[in-house]
Amino acid sequence: MIHSKYTIRENNEATVLNAIISQKEISRAELSVHTGLNKASMSSITKKLLEDELIHEDRIGDAARIGGRKPIMLTFNGKAALTLSVDIAPNYVEGLIAYVDGKVLYEAEIKGIKVSAENALSHITELVEKLMQHAEETPHGIIGLCVAIHGLVDQEEIVFTPNYTLQSDLKVQLEDVYPFYVHLENEANLAALGEYTFGSSSDSVVSLSIHTGIGAGIVENGKLRTGKTGKAGEIGHSILYPDGRKCPCGNEGCLEQYASHQAIYSELEQMLALPDINSSLVIERYKKGDPVIQKTLRTNAHYLSIAVNNLAVIYEPDLVVINSSIYSQIPELISILKGDLKGKFSCDTRVISSSLKRKATLFGGVAKSTQNFLNIQNLKMNTEN
Repeated sequence: MIHSKYTIRENNEATVLNAIISQKEISRAELSVHTGLNKASMSSITKKLLEDELIHEDRIGDAARIGGRKPIMLTFNGKAALTLSVDIAPNYVEGLIAYVDGKVLYEAEIKGIKVSAENALSHITELVEKLMQHAEETPHGIIGLCVAIHGLVDQEEIVFTPNYTLQSDLKVQLEDVYPFYVHLENEANLAALGEYTFGSSSDSVVSLSIHTGIGAGIVENGKLRTGKTGKAGEIGHSILYPDGRKCPCGNEGCLEQYASHQAIYSELEQMLALPDINSSLVIERYKKGDPVIQKTLRTNAHYLSIAVNNLAVIYEPDLVVINSSIYSQIPELISILKGDLKGKFSCDTRVISSSLKRKATLFGGVAKSTQNFLNIQNLKMNTEN
């Protein structure tokens, strides 16, 4: 690969900016040491970042940190731009508008709908219009819209959505409406990117998203591992029971036919003769000691432990995050799941419930647009966990 001087300069700017973000505040001299760039290059790069309003000169530092004259400390301008993030599911559309540092300005949702190829664009634009009404003035305005798809996405084109229909060229349709970048990505992938960027200090993260279906997002050093055609991480379509229940993907016995939220609700509706079971009802009755629901969720934890074991032996991630509205409210299910990881290659796998909860996918959308805007792949906005 041939690198021009402009590419090298842009890469150096991204390196410096990432160092400022990761260190919270840092002096020019410390940046030179941290990045290996000389003082002249550092002076030129920080001047450009200041002109672009991507960083601030924050305060006078302590001379004892480096000796000599007291340094001026530099910090990232997290309010340099805005991002829009939307999650379009079979029965709802939700979204948020946030600064590039993840601070949310406003959230909105449209519930009780049936999303289809005919109405998806209008639902998204309706929601985006609501969000844009709460936009604040920033140096760079809105720099991107990211839309989460509950299905297979390859090169930002929709390939397969098992639980609803969407037009494959939705990205093109949105680009005809909006002047900023539009990104389309699988919702489980975005959940993983959200966890990596805003929820964890780990370099290798797998996020197991359990909703109508089950998907796994895989992130290594800020890069989504989606496979050659976007199929990587479709753990919900791994076989749990050979020749079992039929799945829309064409297989029989897929994991998500037994362990997804929809599978839980369908099973409980039959056993309890109750219509319209949802996560709130399941959580409430589990906590009250309902033996049927407790047994069902313990079985579910066992099924998911099989998925985690498979992910562990294939990817060996630093962290597996369970993104489920049920597991977030019943922490002991994580303990049950971990207790079923008995194999030599998975027993030490770190498994936690999502700290971002149902917003993980939306924060992943923020991360996707921000990565693109700042030209930083291994972006970390929160390293406290």
